[in-house]
Amino acid sequence: MQFEGDKEFALPPRAVFAKLNDARFLVGCIPGRESIAHADQRTAVCKLRPGFTFVRGELDMTIEIVETIPDSTVKYALRSKGIGSSSDVEVFVTLSPKNAGTAVHWKAEVKSLGGLLKALPSGLIRGAAQKVIADVWNEVEKQLVQETHPHPTSDPLASPR
Repeated sequence: MQFEGDKEFALPPRAVFAKLNDARFLVGCIPGRESIAHADQRTAVCKLRPGFTFVRGELDMTIEIVETIPDSTVKYALRSKGIGSSSDVEVFVTLSPKNAGTAVHWKAEVKSLGGLLKALPSGLIRGAAQKVIADVWNEVEKQLVQETHPHPTSDPLASPR
């Protein structure tokens, strides 16, 4: 099963790459994350509670950055394991300059599903995965904006945005 898409950011590729090449940043963008057991630049391990009716309890998720080309490519291995379920996913992200910002193309491939996930209809898994992917990209964008513009102006005379 594969997923693919594009996302644009107002920041230059170097700034976007710096965040997408940092597992500590990425783990903070995972929806349903309850705790972080370990996080360094290359690897992060967290517990999450997925919002799916077909996966109950917690999942242990590992994000590993396995390959990079500075300012242009990042490859991830995502592994999750829970009671009666597991998954392995590979994600490739490429960045390129677009105007003053960055165009990101991503491709995710589900390498394996185990336990209960293996028995579920692919349409159900696809729909849930697409929602999670959209939520992660939205959180990445939100975090990038917050880090770039940490505090809105408090000047009452400033023009509204």
